[in-house]
Amino acid sequence: MELTVRIGRATLAGLAYLGGLARLGLRAAYYAFVAPFRGKPMRFQRAVHQSMAVGVEALPILSLISFFIGVILALQGAYELRKFGALNYVSSAVAISMTRELGPLITAIVVIGRSGSAFAAEIGTMKVTEEIDALETMALDPVQFLVMPKFLAMALMLPCLTTWADSMGVFGGALFGVAGAGFTFRGYLLSTFDALQLRDITTGLIKSIVFGGTITAVGCYEGFRTGAGPEQVGRSTTSAVVASIFLVIAVDLVFTAMFYVLGRG
Repeated sequence: MELTVRIGRATLAGLAYLGGLARLGLRAAYYAFVAPFRGKPMRFQRAVHQSMAVGVEALPILSLISFFIGVILALQGAYELRKFGALNYVSSAVAISMTRELGPLITAIVVIGRSGSAFAAEIGTMKVTEEIDALETMALDPVQFLVMPKFLAMALMLPCLTTWADSMGVFGGALFGVAGAGFTFRGYLLSTFDALQLRDITTGLIKSIVFGGTITAVGCYEGFRTGAGPEQVGRSTTSAVVASIFLVIAVDLVFTAMFYVLGRG
């Protein structure tokens, strides 16, 4: 009986958590896409600042990781494909794996570590130092002032970062293709373009947009839930990273299954 009670409580807590994320995300979307047409400010400059922090500053580490992942995929693919005399399909395996799955996922994980944790720490610190209360005293909605610019920045930059990660992964695979599989650089790229279809690219971009909304919602929600005391900021940051990774993987599973079913139809 005790186990059943624990499972029930955990289920209710999980549903309440998802409900809080949904409410926060819908409010941010309202302030981003509806409120400007009703005379409320959009705070575009803050969104640009967040875009620089989320996107441009993440390019070096994302480029390096994606390039190495592309090389690893090519090496692992060649190891198996060589057994069947199909080494020329290495480029196809790398391109499809990166665009459909690994590009969006790697980008999301990098952004979680850099920006999702920063969102939770920033808002959590403001909560502890009572700056959130000060914003409300000045008749500023914290969601509009703090969350909406982050939401816009993520929605804009995650697809861009994903596209860049896909490209760097392909170039990583090309390094092995040219050095170890007998491709020319031009031939490798032509083989990659022949293997890719538009739906492979759009699948990854759609996932990245949803990942961006998920990361923003979790990071900001954990920040708003921060309790009293500086040590709570660290706990909120840790919770934001763990919950974001879990939910991104869960969302990825749902979308992959959905695209699989639609592709069969």
